[in-house]
Amino acid sequence: MAQAFQKTTCPYCGVGCGVNMVLPSADNDPVPPVSGDEMHPANFGRLCVKGSSLAQTLIDHDRLLTPSIHGHSASWDEALDTISDKIAQVVKDHGPDAFAFYLSGQILTEDYYVANKLAKGFIGTANVDTNSRLCMASAVVAYKRAFGSDTVPCCYEDLECCDLLIMVGSNAAWTHPVLYQRIAAAKQKRPHMKVVVIDPRQTATCDIADLHLAIKPGSDAAIFSYLLCHSDRANVLDHSYMADSTSGFDDALKCAYEATPSLSSTADFCGVPEEHLTLLANWWADIDKTVTFYSQGINQSSSGVDKCNAIINCHLATGRIGKAGAGPFSITGQPNAMGGREVGGLANQLAAHMDFATPGARDLVQRFWQAPNMASENGLKAVDLFQAMEAGKIKVVWIMSTNPMVSMPDTAQVRRALEKCELVIVSDCKNNTDTTTMADILLPATGWSEKNGTVTNSERRISRQRGLLPAPGEARHDWWAICEVAKKLGFQSAFDYQGAHDIFVEHAALSAFENDGTRDFDIGHFHSMTQAEYDTLVPVQWPVPKGQPEGTKRMFTDGQFFTSDRKAHFIPITPVLPQQASNQEWPYVLNTGRVRDQWHTMTRTGDAASLARHTNQPYVEIHPRDVKALGLQDQGLARLVSPSGQAILKVKTSRATSPGQVFAPIHWTQAFANASVVSNLIPQVVDPLSGQPESKHAVIRLEAIAKKVLFGSILSRQTLDLSDFLYWCRIPSEHGFYYEVALSSAADVEKTVRNLTLQTGLSEHWLEYQNPLSGQSRMAWLEEDQLALLLYWHSKPNNLSMDWLVTKLAPDSRVLEQERLAILAGSLAQAEDKGEIICSCFQVGSKQIQKAVAEGVGSVAELGSQLKCGSNCGSCIPELKQFIPSDVEKSA
Repeated sequence: MAQAFQKTTCPYCGVGCGVNMVLPSADNDPVPPVSGDEMHPANFGRLCVKGSSLAQTLIDHDRLLTPSIHGHSASWDEALDTISDKIAQVVKDHGPDAFAFYLSGQILTEDYYVANKLAKGFIGTANVDTNSRLCMASAVVAYKRAFGSDTVPCCYEDLECCDLLIMVGSNAAWTHPVLYQRIAAAKQKRPHMKVVVIDPRQTATCDIADLHLAIKPGSDAAIFSYLLCHSDRANVLDHSYMADSTSGFDDALKCAYEATPSLSSTADFCGVPEEHLTLLANWWADIDKTVTFYSQGINQSSSGVDKCNAIINCHLATGRIGKAGAGPFSITGQPNAMGGREVGGLANQLAAHMDFATPGARDLVQRFWQAPNMASENGLKAVDLFQAMEAGKIKVVWIMSTNPMVSMPDTAQVRRALEKCELVIVSDCKNNTDTTTMADILLPATGWSEKNGTVTNSERRISRQRGLLPAPGEARHDWWAICEVAKKLGFQSAFDYQGAHDIFVEHAALSAFENDGTRDFDIGHFHSMTQAEYDTLVPVQWPVPKGQPEGTKRMFTDGQFFTSDRKAHFIPITPVLPQQASNQEWPYVLNTGRVRDQWHTMTRTGDAASLARHTNQPYVEIHPRDVKALGLQDQGLARLVSPSGQAILKVKTSRATSPGQVFAPIHWTQAFANASVVSNLIPQVVDPLSGQPESKHAVIRLEAIAKKVLFGSILSRQTLDLSDFLYWCRIPSEHGFYYEVALSSAADVEKTVRNLTLQTGLSEHWLEYQNPLSGQSRMAWLEEDQLALLLYWHSKPNNLSMDWLVTKLAPDSRVLEQERLAILAGSLAQAEDKGEIICSCFQVGSKQIQKAVAEGVGSVAELGSQLKCGSNCGSCIPELKQFIPSDVEKSA
């Protein structure tokens, strides 16, 4: 009989997909592949390739299993005593602000709640910030300026029923694939639906776009200031709605006219053709049901808050809010960025969507918590927090489930800060990250499938993330570790929770405490729920006030807001470009973002070999004109240098970027590649209102690496120290370790071989092949007919498929006599070379697709029928279309 599914929630992006999981039948059995929950209203059974691969990430490799202090194993009691003693000492000697939490949208709402309560209510500091500061802080401030509350007004259904969807600063096809596929399906069913993409790059999201505005980086606000003016000129303003429900329109409109006085001036400011801007303006005027969907391209800016408010202004002026298919919709990047906002996980918040600026809020929260040491003012936002740490003001920092040594701008500064800090505590489920190497105390945390609590997705939907597997080793929940420290600090009664359920009901009760409808966040319906009800909680959208268990789909339907006058406020906006502009010394503009099959800093996705095959190395995307002008080589190496630092990345020639602009993904870390941390290049420039860094923008120069570079591929049964290499990247594989590398010159080969044989303990006898004409050299070490080490050297970047060779590292694999030459040749006659993997769900490669097209396949649907590619999550469909001649012509 089939085992019953256990329901939980995906830990990746802000879509918040439901996941079905079957538990292994025996303790040591692997977890079977997961599937999508057809009943979950975020995804209705669909999962992207990252979600589908979750079971592959549930491995013991590199799990942090025991606490450690200064690199030595310790008991939990020793670690917690050390932490609590140090916190007590620095608070006594330097005041509560000498302590800080740095949290993550990866932890659960219950974890966030107790961390916020301990710091702000009991230690007495508001130095509680989170990597969500890097994600959506600008959207939060903009919503609060306009609505009086951090309220996302829309729901996912609005994306499917709108007639005009403007996607700005979002490559949802890769970053929120399931939601993107819902949009694509809706557009196919409703051909009149228009989709506009506003993005400096031509991304996969442009696949369904009727119009792509390839704007000058950072010029987004001018587009919406112009639309506000055009709404006035085209007489589509909703004067009745504005009179009843808004204030401040005249000042906002006057400012918009001053900033964007004409079509030509706006088009010039944004770097787009006038006819494209005219088409967008006409659609805006003609189509009432409009959603503007925005993400990091808007938020990660030195003027991110103003950009968000420019968008909101347009919707308020035309009454396109609070109704089906209309609204300004900020999409979050992390699974629980929204939950962190709900409980005060940002330094400028209290709890339950209250903040220090709200009259009476501090007193209300203090009375509810019965808190003895309530913080009285905003704490330090992320960048300020690490700067204060370097200045010696933060003496103890507790980092949870995040990797600031990779994600924060100006990595060199973050390193100096952590080195200066007297005690760095890191809670993580991974042993080796760029940040755990900086820790004084490491605490083993539970991971996805072990954590137990709630998360809130981008449409305000609360879902359960269930602990289905036992925690390995001595791993403990984050909320438990925080509460144990709180107890040792003398706050036993306030943190004596028996489980996540107790924390959630307290959180719910606080949301309803003295809430007479003037606060948006209210889940009071759950204030007395039982453990059984918590265990079976179904996804629900807040607010969920007492007596309304079904929740609330769409906000502001009555035209009432949470400001003091109950009206939404227009904000005058003057569009500005990024603070740093390219010049002769720094001639290129760097844009950053994500790739399709990886997530944040790869601490989870990096364990799934199948996810590495689509994009297996970090890269910089450069226009062909610039590649030629700089003497670069496609798939060769380039050095990126900014005023903050540098990186070495593979060159990817692409017309998706404009000349003078380059793009690099953010995921790779020192754990995966030696010179790939893109945040090295990002300056600590922030929005003055939100504190969100301008992580999407840096000015750089590009340098060609010396032409004598020798490229290589290495397969090994064990990890290798490649610190002497010019470049190395470890690519996840099912067997052993696979590296792509580069040496400064061929003269280094002899020394490198000697070092590698010493590391591995292998003999100095090997199989060897050399081709002096091509510059190839291949060397293989065998031990008892098993492949132990393989070195390939190439004078040019390698395009050889390594799939078959990697299988020879498997413990049960033997190299047959007739395969020895095949190993040196790099292939076996019967081993298929799939080419570059396009469809990760079914591991379908470019050569397989090209063969099918050559044999007569003429559509993506036919490719799906024959090869299965594109038939699961759909993330690869934009790329599949590029193989179909008719589709290539359409997109040209």
